Amino acid sequence: MIRVVFLFLFSITATLVFAQQGFRFDKESTKIKIPFKLINNLIFVPIKVNGIELNFLLDTGVSETILFSLEDKKEVRFFNAEKILLKGLGNQTAVEGLKSTSNILEFDGLKITNHMLYVVLDPEFNLSSHIGIPVNGIIGYQFFRDNLVEINYAKKCISVYKDIPKNRKRIEKKFSVIPISIEKSKPYVNSKVTLNDHDIDVKLLVDIGNSDAVWLFEDRSDLIKVPIKNFSDFLGKGFSGDIEGKRARIKKFQIANFEFKNLIAAFPDSISTKHVTMVADRMGSVGGEIMKRFDVVFDYQNQQLYLKKNRNYSFVFNYNKSGVDIQHNGLQWVQETVPLETVPVNSQSNGIEVYHSRSDFKYKFKLKPVFEISNVRKSSPAALAGLEKGDIIIKINNVSTIKYSLQTINSIFRSENDKWISLEVERNNVILKFRFELTNIL
Repeated sequence: MIRVVFLFLFSITATLVFAQQGFRFDKESTKIKIPFKLINNLIFVPIKVNGIELNFLLDTGVSETILFSLEDKKEVRFFNAEKILLKGLGNQTAVEGLKSTSNILEFDGLKITNHMLYVVLDPEFNLSSHIGIPVNGIIGYQFFRDNLVEINYAKKCISVYKDIPKNRKRIEKKFSVIPISIEKSKPYVNSKVTLNDHDIDVKLLVDIGNSDAVWLFEDRSDLIKVPIKNFSDFLGKGFSGDIEGKRARIKKFQIANFEFKNLIAAFPDSISTKHVTMVADRMGSVGGEIMKRFDVVFDYQNQQLYLKKNRNYSFVFNYNKSGVDIQHNGLQWVQETVPLETVPVNSQSNGIEVYHSRSDFKYKFKLKPVFEISNVRKSSPAALAGLEKGDIIIKINNVSTIKYSLQTINSIFRSENDKWISLEVERNNVILKFRFELTNIL
C-alpha cells in the first residue's frame, strides 16, 4: 500500500499567505457540514476552484493550496499566473509549476476570494493512481485558519463552525483541549514517545496528510534511533521524488492524557528530508493513523487542539506485511451479464394451465481499474515469492480484482493475523501464479 505523504517546501517564499483571508460563511450561517471520503487514513473533500469542482486532499501539513492532475479539467482558469520551481520531500530535483492569484474557492456555505494557489505542471506527479479516486489538489492552512474545524473520522463528516462563543462553548464541554503552536502556518504539538527504553519529549507536526501514525527524524535528537527490529520501506511520495526510510514498532506514544502502545513508527532517511527546512525543535510528525482514533477540532486562532476518543481508538496498529505497493495503471473494459426481470407467461395445453418463466439477460461493459504493483519491498514475502514491479494483478485469492477497490486490496495486505495470499498476475503477456504468507516481522 502506498502511504502517501506530502510535506512541501517551495523554492520561493509564499509571503502572500498571511495577507489572504480564509474561508468566510455565506449570509448568517454559523455552521456547515461537509461529508468526506476517508481512504488510507486520508481525507478528501470536493471544492470548486473558479467554478469547477475538484477533489482535494485536506492536509494540515501544507500551508499553500496546490493543484495537480488537471488533465481532465482543462476548463479551469487561472489568473495572474507565473512560472516557479517547487521542491519538497524526496531525493530528486525540483519540478516546474505555476503560481496564480485572484482565485475563488467555494463549497456550500463557505467561500474564499483572492486566493493564491500553486499548480504542479509535471504529469508524473499523480496522487490519483495511488489513492484509487481522482485527486486534483491539496489544501491546508487556508481551510483551517479562521474557523473552528471539527473532523469526525468515525462519521466521515467535517463540521466548520464560525468562531463565536456559542459554538466554542459547545465544543469545550465535550472535548479535551491541548495547546498547539501554529508556526509557518502549520500546527505543532508537544508529545512523548518511548523508544529503546527512553522516554523522549518530542515536538511533532500534526499532519493529517500523512497516513502513518508517527514519523521520527533521527538527525533531530541523539535519543531518536531506529530500533534493531526494523525493515526498510517506501514511505511515500513528495514533490522531489520517493521518500525512503525504515519502519519499526515503538513501545509507546503519548499526546496529552491519551496513550498508545506498540505502534508502528516510520524513520525517513536523511536524503529524503534534505530539502526540508524544519521549524525549531521539530522531531517528526503525528499522522492520520493516530488522528483517525479521535473526533478532532482544530482551533488555529487560539492555537488549540480538541480531542475526543471515537470507536477507532483501540484499533490494532498494523502495516503492509506483503511488501507490495499497488497503484491504478489505466482502465480496462469488463463485460458484465445483467439479468432482466423474469416474466411469467400463462398458456393453455390440453386444458391445463401452464406457466412459463422467461429469464432474459443482456451484456454491458464497464470501465474497471487495472491494478499494478508499483513497488516491491526487498526481502518481503512478495519479493521472496518472485513478484516484481510492473506486474498486473489479475486475481487475489482466486477472486478477480475487478471486484475490489484499491483500498480493499490494501486492507487484505494489512491482515492482523498470519495469512496465506495467492496472486495471479500478468507479466509480459504471460499469466503467472504466486503464493506467500503474511508474516509479522515486527
